Amino acid sequence: MQVTVVIPTYNRYELLYRAIRSLFAQTYQPSEIIVVDDGSTDKSSAIQNDFPSIKYIYQKNSGVSSARNRGIESATYEWVAFLDSDDEWLPTKLEEQVRLHQQNRELLISYTDEIWIRDDLEVNIPKKFKKIGVDSFIENLSYCNIAPSAVLIHKTLFKRVGVFDESLEVCEDYNLWLRISLKTEIALVDKKLIKKYAGHENQLSFKHWGMDRFRVRTLEKLLMNEKSLTITKRALIEKELLKKYIFLLKGALKHNRRENVKIYEEKVANFRLV
Repeated sequence: MQVTVVIPTYNRYELLYRAIRSLFAQTYQPSEIIVVDDGSTDKSSAIQNDFPSIKYIYQKNSGVSSARNRGIESATYEWVAFLDSDDEWLPTKLEEQVRLHQQNRELLISYTDEIWIRDDLEVNIPKKFKKIGVDSFIENLSYCNIAPSAVLIHKTLFKRVGVFDESLEVCEDYNLWLRISLKTEIALVDKKLIKKYAGHENQLSFKHWGMDRFRVRTLEKLLMNEKSLTITKRALIEKELLKKYIFLLKGALKHNRRENVKIYEEKVANFRLV
């Protein structure tokens, strides 16, 4: 089973080096490593000298979704794994997932559990982020509980549901996993096989206020575009959407964001009139 690993990056040379090094330490080696440099202005381009066997692609700064999509498009092999440049894999990560898919040929996507590191120390993961692996739609409806770095996916799924939404600067993974979970099972390898690092510069998850604004856009699109939604799943989406509208309205009121107050007051009012 041959696997392409796609690494999007932007101004993270040292972290990128660590990420790639973790790939070469895998007990099951990927067949291809693609680094998509999203317009870096540091020395990230030197990574191709450090690891001559990788495929290095440079593009003007267009966002992480664009970079991942460019990697998917350039991938030689049918199986694609992602690794964010500030994360790393533990040595048996790919071996464990490949074994799962070889033993369960019908599975087209899987993910693993994870370790969280902040300031070089492992931290406890909040209970709400516990991996369950029973119903990926429900488990990812409130927030994204699947890290891109944990995912191994067959390219046929991109043909069925599309790729990462490039209109979303953040929560693009939340968007894609929900779309996929409506079509097929997302299997869990219940082992901590990646390390996610926090506390460094340029983390998108700390860049924006009100991350639920981006999740709201996903849920609204699902209600509008997914014609095959069951009554149960539609009701779950509507319940979550109203909860997020109210949460964002409270936040806008608290921080005196008048334009946003108006937006979410109207959404809440219109929602309750339906």
